[in-house]
Amino acid sequence: MVIEFNLIQLGLVGIGAYLLGSVPFGLVMARLFNLGDLRSIGSGNIGATNVLRTGHKLAAFLTLVLDAGKGAIAVLVARALFGDLAAQVAGGAAFLGHCYPVFIGFKGGKGVATFLGTLLTLAWPAGIAACATWAIVAAMFRISSLSALIAAVLSPVFVAILGYPQTAVVTVILAALIFNRHHANIKRLLSGTEPKIGQKS
Repeated sequence: MVIEFNLIQLGLVGIGAYLLGSVPFGLVMARLFNLGDLRSIGSGNIGATNVLRTGHKLAAFLTLVLDAGKGAIAVLVARALFGDLAAQVAGGAAFLGHCYPVFIGFKGGKGVATFLGTLLTLAWPAGIAACATWAIVAAMFRISSLSALIAAVLSPVFVAILGYPQTAVVTVILAALIFNRHHANIKRLLSGTEPKIGQKS
């Protein structure tokens, strides 16, 4: 009965976190600031990088914070109520909600901000290291996707060496999903056609 109850808890946590992750804050900000339909602008993505292509920096910043907040809030609430395993389930579910949101036909973002928000609350030193990696690579090359991919691939390493082995599995899974969501970006990176941060397309 205890195992069954725990599974019900985790299921409810997963559903709640997925629904939170599904809120498309990029579209909300685009509508709030009258930027048009984000899905017909630039890459068509609903994340902060594409919002920035509209030229509205405040909208892009708010999208970044809110998308990261989805993962962070899901983890913090789940941990407070049910413990660390539930927190990991919540972080993963919020990430999936962002990438495959039920509210807009399962066509969502690439999950980088939500991933970083999740990692910051699951294992904050690793999260800070991943954010710093993103920022350093972005400053050097001005390419958001490259920064995201390098931060994602190093995140499991950060988790391991900074003493959070219990978070390794979920970190590896989410990092792999980020690579999957960036398959088109990887092709453009290899061909040298990937746009730089803030570049309108």
